[in-house]
Amino acid sequence: MKKKTLREIRRAVGVVFQDPDDQLFSATVAEDVAFGPRNMGLSENEVAERVRFALELTGTQDFAARSPHHLSFGQKKKVAIATVLSMMPKIWAFDEPSANLDAQGQRAIEQFITAQPDTVLVVTQDLSFAAEVCPRIIVLNEGRIAFDGALEDLFRQPELMKRCGLDLERHCRVCPHGRESGDA
Repeated sequence: MKKKTLREIRRAVGVVFQDPDDQLFSATVAEDVAFGPRNMGLSENEVAERVRFALELTGTQDFAARSPHHLSFGQKKKVAIATVLSMMPKIWAFDEPSANLDAQGQRAIEQFITAQPDTVLVVTQDLSFAAEVCPRIIVLNEGRIAFDGALEDLFRQPELMKRCGLDLERHCRVCPHGRESGDA
């Protein structure tokens, strides 16, 4: 098998940053969404089609001519997703996708992630969110894999969770073992 170049890897992996302000920098939303496809060397017709597609899929088409800096945080997160979507990555990487979002925004991100047919990596400390979107959990501790498996199996190891800095009680709404039976 041929070894992939860094350029090929960058084309295959799309990263959505935790803070969309670190990702959005153009004068308009449409320019931000077009940035990746243009740098991939696509024709202007293909760029325009990808921008249209990404904005429609994320529900941000009404923002195309607006400055991303004048949008709400949740709107910016959707635009950040559109910037990656326009590049049509094979692998998605989300850094703390639920951070600083209200419940509606979190549900929208959950739905988007779970609808992806591609590989999705979610980096998060929010186990409630992870329970909604991740069939497999990998816990890193001091740069090493401390756990790899189903979330239910992780919850059965409270000592491991404590050692890795994960708070079982805080996440008990998704934990089958975090509460006594009859607790609300």
